[in-house]
Amino acid sequence: MIPGAFDYHRPASIGEAVALLAQLGDGARPLAGGHSLIPVMKTRLAEPENLVDLGAIAELKGIALHGGDILIGAMTTQHALIASDLLAEKLPIIRETALLIADPQVRYMGTLGGNVANGDPANDMPALMQCLGAGYRLVGPAGEREVAARDFYQSAYTTALVAGEILAGVRIPVPPIGHLYAYEKLKRKIGDYATAAAAVVLTMAGGKCQTASIGLTNVAPTPLWAEAAAKALVGTMLDKAALDAAARAAEAIADPASDGRGPAEYRKKMVGIMVRRAVERAKTRA
Repeated sequence: MIPGAFDYHRPASIGEAVALLAQLGDGARPLAGGHSLIPVMKTRLAEPENLVDLGAIAELKGIALHGGDILIGAMTTQHALIASDLLAEKLPIIRETALLIADPQVRYMGTLGGNVANGDPANDMPALMQCLGAGYRLVGPAGEREVAARDFYQSAYTTALVAGEILAGVRIPVPPIGHLYAYEKLKRKIGDYATAAAAVVLTMAGGKCQTASIGLTNVAPTPLWAEAAAKALVGTMLDKAALDAAARAAEAIADPASDGRGPAEYRKKMVGIMVRRAVERAKTRA
């Protein structure tokens, strides 16, 4: 439970952090909240020679409205997401999801950037970001670029980040006023990773679903944007037939592993149920 020896660096700017990562090479790892990296360092599954702590970089923190987008710095904690009046007004599903992550002690230190950047399919925010059509701001030696959350995840713990890049922020288009939402998460106990989970955002008009988006957590090697499941809802009154079709479409793309949370067949079935529950609960917010 004791990490290997490492050198500690605490840059004050994004430019300094990027330069350090480039200078130190493959033996360096950026450190956000530490809830993913520190445990694997303690078990010696990861032994970086250098840690580059991003905690002192003020420009990586904060939540702001810019035009039609919400901009969130990568080092913004889950606690700050929960406490944000702006998110409560514009994107309340972020607060709802953050409250289901681990426990208060973790949420005080854990960051949005850390949750979405390391490619763990069990993390809650990646599927939500896919559901919301978010973009990730990546900064590295070659400059700055944006990658859509739906294109960012390649396999378990493998993402579009290249050597020396850090995820600096998240841009989320603000959904229409009056949009409906829910994040449903099945877990074994409080604070656990999901057995299966689903994020749903939709709009209604005239009693029918006009738009829908669905993200799925921890039922594949990557988070999943369930495009076919969402399309099954559009144009319907969100009746039983529509919910059945959406659940089947979600189950069809799920590829969970059998583990301590249950056999693959069970987890595949549960993601369909999470989609159904999320849509039903979102509908009650109309």
